[in-house]
Amino acid sequence: MSIVAKTGDPKAGRAKMDWAFAYMPVLSSIQKRFKEEKPLEGLKISLSIHLEAKTANLATVLRDGGAEVCVTGSNPLSTQDDIVAALHADGFEVYAVHGVDDKTYMDHIRKTLHIKPHIIVDDGGDLLSLLHDEAKEDAINVIGGCEETTTGVLRMIARDKAGMLNFPMMAVNDARCKHLFDNRYGTGQSVWDSIMRNTNLLIAGCHVVVAGYGWCGRGVAMRAASLGAKVIVCEVDPVKALEASMDGYDVMSMHDAAPLGDIFVTVTGCNDVIRREHMERMKSGALLTNAGHFDVEVNVKDLKALAVDVVDARPNVKAYVMSDGRRLNLIGEGRLVNLAAADGHPVEIMDLSFAVQALGVEYIAKHHKKLDNKVYNIPDAIDDEVAKIKLESLGLGYDTLSEEQKAYLAGWEA
Repeated sequence: MSIVAKTGDPKAGRAKMDWAFAYMPVLSSIQKRFKEEKPLEGLKISLSIHLEAKTANLATVLRDGGAEVCVTGSNPLSTQDDIVAALHADGFEVYAVHGVDDKTYMDHIRKTLHIKPHIIVDDGGDLLSLLHDEAKEDAINVIGGCEETTTGVLRMIARDKAGMLNFPMMAVNDARCKHLFDNRYGTGQSVWDSIMRNTNLLIAGCHVVVAGYGWCGRGVAMRAASLGAKVIVCEVDPVKALEASMDGYDVMSMHDAAPLGDIFVTVTGCNDVIRREHMERMKSGALLTNAGHFDVEVNVKDLKALAVDVVDARPNVKAYVMSDGRRLNLIGEGRLVNLAAADGHPVEIMDLSFAVQALGVEYIAKHHKKLDNKVYNIPDAIDDEVAKIKLESLGLGYDTLSEEQKAYLAGWEA
């Protein structure tokens, strides 16, 4: 039985889905083939990804491939109730309501596993963790899964290294057609979309502090610079710190950046990146945002402990008033800012990422008997297929190697 918020309007949700799908040519191409071939016939899939229009279209494509799909979100604030209502009206079993507390959120994820899935599609590792711990009884049919994001990939790699991964998992996040575009261009655009729409403040001339210079951090810094910001990068990896410097950004510790920053964006996948000692040094009016998967990068407990008052400054923005009168503004409760307080990545970006997800699921369905219980990279053939479909949809051409060129590159004789 689905759980649907009373405020969810299925017609509004369907309109969002249709708008998005019109700009998702790669997933549309896969849908057409899936409808004909039914590569997922007879399989049950539990899906936990930020529940908005693009995700709903992925769920639809997987069902068109023959699967029974049970859906939930991967963050209480990123769930859109009208999308949940639209999926329910379309016959999906779905468990999600926007803004629920953490206990209810985890209960919804547990309910998604009651179908005893064959494949999981995860974003952050919640499904994976449950199936290995308190919901082991629901893992009896699992043949594998796909993980969407950096945080989840790190956790399943840790399980793999410890010999505690009970079924094969595909690292979708590490696919070229995912992290090179989703993490960089998707995060880069959607983070600033969220900050600007929720604050109505100018970015040009601001000091923007980006914590973490992976692909997401690169994208956030690049877009901030293009908006006229003065960018500071904080890193724990000396090589990435050096790269950020050569890309033209100031590089320093968070301790030194704290009094300079007007806007802070954390994109590390680690906890306590911004904590009490940094908050005590920040200027009044500073904006604190997180673009990592879990709400642990900005230590909200420290922020609350320092505050003598909390004010709802704007929708999705809370101002924490310090004893000295300074106000530190937190967007989206410290959760994933581009989804908790906006619509997430651009449609065309998620077309690529969800195409990789769909083909990753198909790969597991076809090859799971040959896979060990470990983490696998997405095959190059899947990345190539996604990129080719996208290029064709854009009317763009590309070169191919001749047999002589392939031999030259593969040999040493020349």
